Amino acid sequence: MKASARARAFGRSLPDLWFVLPALILFIFVVVVPFFRGFGIAFTNWDGFSPKQTFVGFRNFLLLLTDSALLPPLWNTLYFTGITVVMVNILGLAVALGVDRKFPGVGVVKTIFFLPIVVSLVLASFIWSYLFSDVFPRIFHAPGLLGSADTVMSGLALICLWRDTGLAMLTYLAALKTIPEELKEAAMIDGAGIWQRFRVITVPLIVPAFTINVTLWLGWGLKVFDYPMAATGGGPGAASWTLAIYVYEYAFPYGKAGYGQAAALVLFVLVFTLSALVTKILRSKELQS
Repeated sequence: MKASARARAFGRSLPDLWFVLPALILFIFVVVVPFFRGFGIAFTNWDGFSPKQTFVGFRNFLLLLTDSALLPPLWNTLYFTGITVVMVNILGLAVALGVDRKFPGVGVVKTIFFLPIVVSLVLASFIWSYLFSDVFPRIFHAPGLLGSADTVMSGLALICLWRDTGLAMLTYLAALKTIPEELKEAAMIDGAGIWQRFRVITVPLIVPAFTINVTLWLGWGLKVFDYPMAATGGGPGAASWTLAIYVYEYAFPYGKAGYGQAAALVLFVLVFTLSALVTKILRSKELQS
């Protein structure tokens, strides 16, 4: 009886699987198959063009760990990730708290903050590259952030903040809407101030939103490629190289596909490990809240 019941349940869910099948096939051919092929290439000295691939074992990984040129892209990636993860969430939560009330024009304010996310990463990079290079020097009489090796990563992080804050706002706003009004009213009756209500009621109840946003921007930051490539091309010089650009440069222009794939695997492990660790920590906070 149990087997027949499972068979009937599977038969009822089978039509739903047909809707998932096209996306699943695309995912397999675009992500899964290239990943496993790249896994094998990481242990060869393939140049990306010739049919010959010579197995070299872990030599690519040893070279990667001893390559001093890897340190600047690693620092740039961590610096960009740290700024964007912290500031996007702070600004997104602040804006969400500001618009989580009724006042004339609240819908317009929400739209203004959310609109930048509609712009593609590449277009946002082009827009801000123009602003930094042509508009800012004329108005503020100061060099643009993207033109200096000391400030280029801060400039790229600013582009991300402009574009992504609206998306973080939307997530936090949805979480704020789930907080019962009775809790807020009871806290106000008990004499709790704004900061006390925020710390004791709001924060514990929106921890799931923190989990989503922190994990998303952590993963996006660690594998950032679009912003520096579109806005600066990795420049000035190689000052805005990230780990993703490092992988790309070695895999394609430098003709070292095996070494590039090894770097890509290390990047994958880094993103997966940090994202899983942060998610686990934040999930534990959800269970306590």
